[in-house]
Amino acid sequence: QVQLVESGGGLVQAGGSLRLSCAASGRSFSSYTMGWFRQAPGKERVFVAAISWGGNIYYADSVKGRFTISGDNAKNTVYLQMDSLKPEDTAIYSCAAAPLGSGAFYSSASYNYWGQGTQVTVSS
Repeated sequence: QVQLVESGGGLVQAGGSLRLSCAASGRSFSSYTMGWFRQAPGKERVFVAAISWGGNIYYADSVKGRFTISGDNAKNTVYLQMDSLKPEDTAIYSCAAAPLGSGAFYSSASYNYWGQGTQVTVSS
């Protein structure tokens, strides 16, 4: 069992930055792919970024060049650094853990464990 707790959301002006954290407990996430997803009001949850402990990193096209995912094994924490934020980045951001080999990194169906989510609001 893996428990995930996100933090770091908030309100920021367009062009600003936020860093989200996802702390994992219950099991080392070195055997998982860790992903970030977001869901805007009235829209489906979509993939944002993922990192596997084989060193592979993936981004959605909409955030490539602006967001950076990283992890700290010692702290069992995954981060999402978000720069040059836009109003369209406003959403609830959730981190998730998928056992390695469980499926496509960009599909929420591949992820077994989810955090409660943290709100990110970008004002224009």
